[in-house]
Amino acid sequence: MAASSFVMTAPAHAQDMELRIGRDGVRPVIRDRDRDMDRRGPPPRGRGCGEREARAAARASGLRDPEIVRVTPRRVVVEGFTRRGQDTITFANERGCPEI
Repeated sequence: MAASSFVMTAPAHAQDMELRIGRDGVRPVIRDRDRDMDRRGPPPRGRGCGEREARAAARASGLRDPEIVRVTPRRVVVEGFTRRGQDTITFANERGCPEI
């Protein structure tokens, strides 16, 4: 019984080969890391600059009462007030909300 859950790995040059020993006997599992990387594809598109994150970045830049004015696929425009009056800050619609 203890041997049925034993897993042994043997790395190859460009691929991994894993021998799994279970109820159905010894079964080789061959994984190609390069092929697995291609399956993932590009990162999901929904990880841009969120409204909460844009407001927090605007507050950190000195804007009081920040309000999201416009959101496009490339940028997020935030308006608010500074000591001098109304001001606008534009952030890139990417993770981390970098200021443009």
